[in-house]
Amino acid sequence: MRKRHRSLLHRGSRNPKPERVQDPLFSEDPFFDPEDLVQVKYEMLRRARVDGASVSAAAALYGLSRPAFYEAHRRFETHGLPGLLSKRPGPKEGHKLSEEVVDFVAAIVEQEPQTSTAELVQRLEERFALRVHPRSIERALARRRKKNLARAEP
Repeated sequence: MRKRHRSLLHRGSRNPKPERVQDPLFSEDPFFDPEDLVQVKYEMLRRARVDGASVSAAAALYGLSRPAFYEAHRRFETHGLPGLLSKRPGPKEGHKLSEEVVDFVAAIVEQEPQTSTAELVQRLEERFALRVHPRSIERALARRRKKNLARAEP
């Protein structure tokens, strides 16, 4: 696997179905890479806007669906080229750790600073029936500290 393709895979921007890209440029010119999903989406949008292809034709030519076209178009209009970058999958924050849960954990840490993260995991399971990774608790507490520091600064 080429270094570039490894990078695309790592960043979540590798086209999962590069064989569906039918634009001749992607098979004739090495500049055009069917595995680069951002480039594929950009060229799809350009084909419709500049060359006047229909949404259906442009989407089909680049191996994407019409909904994918409209989503790429909306994100490109809103955010420009960075909008075509794939979003990271999964939750972006500790979705299990509501304010109430973090308040509970912070109160324990404040009253009993020697409490281990493993003990906090156990207490959360007992009190809220939540199974939480210890690192999630550490990150939630770090975000809380950072937020409190930001508030304290003039």
